[in-house]
Amino acid sequence: MTEKQKMLAGKFYNSRDPELLKMYHKARKLLKEYNNLDSELTERRDAILTELFKVKEAGVWIETPFFCDYGENISIGKNTFINTNCMFLDNNYISIGKNGLIAPYVQIYTASHPLKASDRIIKEDNQTRYLTSSKEVIIGDNVWIGGNSVIFPGVTIGDNVTIGAGSVVTKNIPSNVLAYGNPCAIIKQL
Repeated sequence: MTEKQKMLAGKFYNSRDPELLKMYHKARKLLKEYNNLDSELTERRDAILTELFKVKEAGVWIETPFFCDYGENISIGKNTFINTNCMFLDNNYISIGKNGLIAPYVQIYTASHPLKASDRIIKEDNQTRYLTSSKEVIIGDNVWIGGNSVIFPGVTIGDNVTIGAGSVVTKNIPSNVLAYGNPCAIIKQL
């Protein structure tokens, strides 16, 4: 099993594996161009996102700067808007449905590490590395995620959900609700 296969299967993997580093460097080049491109060059911006992501449907708009690890593990549905300074750590799949609104500074994490330092830090051949695993994040259709929210690994957010600003989403959120807080909790049905 390759390190990439381990990563996508949720097993511990080596993030400094040559195949993963190649993906990382490709994403960095595309992001550098995208984040520095004139906003009026919409066709080139669209082409970069199409090359970067696994799936980018029509009408996706991403404000700059935008950051991700690999890009190729991200799928975004049609007419989704992602505001400035968002960070998507796509060590596993991130799927965002159609008609989404993602406010500034939203962070979506798929990566995790063992809590205990002695389990997390591995020393081999005079080098130190850190055990990393990942879990998929799924966000449904018509979801609005407020600014400065953080979505944890393994979380699924249903359709027609509003997540209030500053929320820390640590567990699944069902469809058709307003949820916010730290930790994020369901406030009411919509």
